[in-house]
Amino acid sequence: QVQLVESGGGLVQAGGSLRLSCAASGHTFSFWTMAWFRQAPGKEREFVAAIGWSRDMTYYPDSVKGRFTISRDNSKKAVDLQINSLKPEDTAVYYCACRPGSYSSSWSTYDYWGQGTQVTVSS
Repeated sequence: QVQLVESGGGLVQAGGSLRLSCAASGHTFSFWTMAWFRQAPGKEREFVAAIGWSRDMTYYPDSVKGRFTISRDNSKKAVDLQINSLKPEDTAVYYCACRPGSYSSSWSTYDYWGQGTQVTVSS
């Protein structure tokens, strides 16, 4: 049974930073692609970052490139998302997800999901 548990969300002022963490269990973590998505009220789930089995294999949409950094520690089965220069439009529930094999930006291709952590950015 794969389990993903996110933490680190909260309320922050615009321009601030947050570090989200995802703890994984129940699968061969090292060989799975890990990703972060977010979903704001009334909007579709949006891809924001992914990392492959190698820490060098990172992927971001242009909308967050330069502000979001994904990293993983295979020994701890953990993946983090560092978010800098937060904007009010970053307000959303952030989800950790995983899938075996290669990277994908489509949420429907991910097999397992965490419960989400709320990030709220005040202006």
